[in-house]
Amino acid sequence: MTTISYTSLPNRGVLWIEGEDRLTFLQGLISNDVNKITDKEAIYAAFLTPQGKFLCDLFIIQAQDGLLVDVEKDALSTFKKKLTMFKLRSKVSVKDVSEDYTVMAAFGGEIDQEGVFKDPRLETAGYRAILANGKNIDDASEVSFDEYDLHRIKLGLPDGGRDMKVDKSILLENGFDELNGVDWDKGCYMGQELTARTKYRALIKKRLFPVAIDGVLPAPGTEILSDDKVVGEIHSGVGQHALATLKLHALEDELKAGTAQVTPHRPTWMVIPE
Repeated sequence: MTTISYTSLPNRGVLWIEGEDRLTFLQGLISNDVNKITDKEAIYAAFLTPQGKFLCDLFIIQAQDGLLVDVEKDALSTFKKKLTMFKLRSKVSVKDVSEDYTVMAAFGGEIDQEGVFKDPRLETAGYRAILANGKNIDDASEVSFDEYDLHRIKLGLPDGGRDMKVDKSILLENGFDELNGVDWDKGCYMGQELTARTKYRALIKKRLFPVAIDGVLPAPGTEILSDDKVVGEIHSGVGQHALATLKLHALEDELKAGTAQVTPHRPTWMVIPE
């Protein structure tokens, strides 16, 4: 029997969005198509600056007559203020319900439970859940946050501001195209122009990669060097693995971060134009 592992994600919070205009309101603000959302199927999306730079990532699921939004706790207050600012006369209300819900991640087996949904980014990622406090994922064993974090990092999946720089990162450098975080047919949304331009003009010069660390795990923010030239930066890491932003031309170079050797691995899902 396959053992399902789960952990709570203490760095994530939850917003509740309700009101008859909730879908049309969000549609013009985030990178994915809100019409894909059901009570079984979530979407992964990002909220951007008008210039197309990353502000926060989101998982959105339908719940009764509203939407539950899984968002990074450090970004939640700012995101909520932005939504309130943009809503104008839209019939929408936004509430922070982080104290009432726990965000979880699970992997290692099949789950069919209300409030638990397949991670929309990647089949092998497993599941995410937004559950009322006191509820857990059925028939699953709790593991440490680090164990899930290692699973995520090896797959090359970013975790909000831990791996993407607020006001600086762009979506396609961080896998949002391949990881189902952008809908190219939905029409305009905030930051859409730069996102489309980077895709259709092939402007991507660096990407977020999982890397193996030989030596002491460098702290997030440590520069990655090739022959004393800065070619990247370390982000979140566990043990001998991390995520790192790397310039594409340096992938075959001998790379170092601090005293450690860094070896990038291209995930099978990642598409890099020739």
